[in-house]
Formats: sequence, C-alpha cells, structure tokens
Amino acid sequence: MKEKPVLTIEDFESVSSNDELLAIVKKKGISIAKVQVKLDYEEELKKLQIELVKLQHWIAVNKKRVAVIFEGRDAAGKGGSIRRFMEHLNPRSTRLVALNKPTDVEKGQWYFQRYIKELPNPGEIVFFDRSWYNRAVVEPVMGFCTEDQYKKFLAQVPEFEHMLYEDGVVVIKFWLSISKDEQLRRFNSRNDNPLKRWKFSPVDKRGQELWDNYTYYKDEMFSKTHTTYSPWILVKTNNKKEARVECMRHVLSQFNYDGKEGAQTVLTPDSNIVMRYHRSVEKIINVWKD
Repeated sequence: MKEKPVLTIEDFESVSSNDELLAIVKKKGISIAKVQVKLDYEEELKKLQIELVKLQHWIAVNKKRVAVIFEGRDAAGKGGSIRRFMEHLNPRSTRLVALNKPTDVEKGQWYFQRYIKELPNPGEIVFFDRSWYNRAVVEPVMGFCTEDQYKKFLAQVPEFEHMLYEDGVVVIKFWLSISKDEQLRRFNSRNDNPLKRWKFSPVDKRGQELWDNYTYYKDEMFSKTHTTYSPWILVKTNNKKEARVECMRHVLSQFNYDGKEGAQTVLTPDSNIVMRYHRSVEKIINVWKD
C-alpha cells in the first residue's frame, strides 16, 4: 500500500513564508482543501479590514455618525462578526454597546432612553450587540414586557428611527439568520468547550423550545419596522466566515469613502447571502427556515 505524502520537520525548517510552504505541499501532492478555504478567508478578511480602517478615517474626518446593529437568534454569530469588524479599528472612535437588562430606574424611563445615550458621536462608529429591538422579539417571547409595551414599541420605533435618519445618523440593521439545526449544533459546541460555556444560558436553551414563537415575533418585527430609510438587512449565517465578510462588504458598500477605488477586493455583497427584507420574503421562509 502506497504511503500518503507528509510534511517533514525539514520541510518546515526550509521555508520562511506560507507561500513557500504551500509550494512544497503542492509539489508533494498533499490535499489541503480545508486549509486553503481558511487561508482564503483570512486573506479576504484582511483586505476588507483594510477598507474598514479607511472608512473609519473618513467617518472621523467628516464627523459622520454610524450605528451598526446586529440582531438575530442566540448563537447566530453577532459577537463574532462584531469582533472581526472592530479588530483593527481605532478604539478612540469605535465603541461596542452590549447592554445588560435594564435597572429598576431604567424600567421607569422611556424605553429608548438608555439607548439614546449610546448613539454615535460625530466621527464615531458604534456597534450594537443587540439593541432596542430586544423589545421586538426577545422580550415578548420570554415574557419580559407587557403586550401594551410591545405594541407601543412597534408604533414608536419607525418614528424614532426616522428622527435619527433626519438628523444624519446612519443606522445599518443586520438580522443574522440561522437554521434551527445549526443553532442546536452551536449550543452543543458551547457546552463542550470550557472557553465558550459562559455563553450558554437558560434563555439560550429556551430558544430551541420557543423557536416558532421567535419566528412569529421576528416576522412581525420585519413587517412593522422595515422602512426605506431604515431597512432590515438579512444575512444567512449558517456559514460564519461567509457571513462575516459579506456583512463587511455591505457596510463598505454604503459609503463613498476616500480610497475606496483602490480596494484590492470586491466591495459589493453577495445577494444570495445578504439581502433587504422585502426582496424575497418567500425565499426567506421556504429556504432559510428561520
């Protein structure tokens, strides 16, 4: 039986770059299909992050205010996507907002009040890991708000976002769409990994049990809060890496920043992965099943 080709210690000691190592791998006929996918992803991610640095500089110079909202079911990849967005950005003009449950004082305030103080200042990008849309899906599903509070929110949020739009705040709303099977797989993975176990909570577990309830409120949210001035952008996220780079492309495609023409990669998102809510409701229901 013919032995499979392998890399030796001498092979590793003889190279000084990934390209040289890949050349040896090809010469020996070793299959690295899975590794190549990761290498391609890392290279694409780097190119897009370079463009994000350019965009951030343009936003700072021109005193723009940008809020990027990440919503979706638990384990859809919100935190991971935000980390890749922020990885090389200047922390002086970038913030992450991930609010805890409201305090007793905040519960007595206008619902949007605690989010208003987190909105971007001139020249700043703010990433929201969940946002005021907690009241649209999570809170009614879990019984954390009353029916009256829920209905009032749906009536007020388009007006609230229209005020932001009129004042020049750019709000980009992502919904990361994950299938039920993939969510369960990620939950199990979290439990198996001691470094990720902290992410799993009783609320997460109920996400599987209350899947249909989440779907109902999610669809209601889209129908009531998807507007021309503040549209929902849906992203298929069963493939995390794919979703991350396509979210970046979408954000970059929304601005005519300095140096954009010199980008070393495509800045238009894949419409099969990223799309506006209204574009294909039937496709979302029948194919994404989220």
